[in-house]
Amino acid sequence: MNTKRILLVTVMLAGTLVLSHYELSAVLAGSAQNEAGAKVEAAKESPSAGQLPINVTRAAREEKALQDARRQQLAEKEAALAAKEQELKKLSAKLETQIKALEDGKKRLDDSLKAQSEAQKKKQDEKIQKMVKLFKTMRSEQAGKMIDTLKEDQALALLSRMDTKTVAKLAPFISQPRVVKWVSDNLQER
Repeated sequence: MNTKRILLVTVMLAGTLVLSHYELSAVLAGSAQNEAGAKVEAAKESPSAGQLPINVTRAAREEKALQDARRQQLAEKEAALAAKEQELKKLSAKLETQIKALEDGKKRLDDSLKAQSEAQKKKQDEKIQKMVKLFKTMRSEQAGKMIDTLKEDQALALLSRMDTKTVAKLAPFISQPRVVKWVSDNLQER
């Protein structure tokens, strides 16, 4: 969940960066259009090609001041954009580090759970094997009655671990539906 939030923040910052870039492009385009419009207006106001009135030089100075102000704004926006880009790069690197740490942690957890599961399975197998040995050493009638009192899945697991000869000795003392189920399960597995 934390990784999703971090990725969302990164995407949002990237979007902001892209929007700032488009704003900068729009300001540059607007500046070029305004300059061209100002030159056309200045040419229209000029009484003749040979004479430059005083207003034209003042208009040129004002236009230059306006262009300088726009350039200053553009430089400020470029600096802000560069700062945002640097911040995004830092966040991206931090995110990648956190994702890698999370993936490493997940792998360690998975390995630990797998080892724990295998240990539990081995322990359970050892317990079942002990019970198989116990029932093999008991009298057939007594062992059959005990197996018959177990839950069906436990009884079937025990019978599956026993060799055929032992099951044949116990079968007369185990309920017939259970023996039939065991036989049926063994036939399906093959």
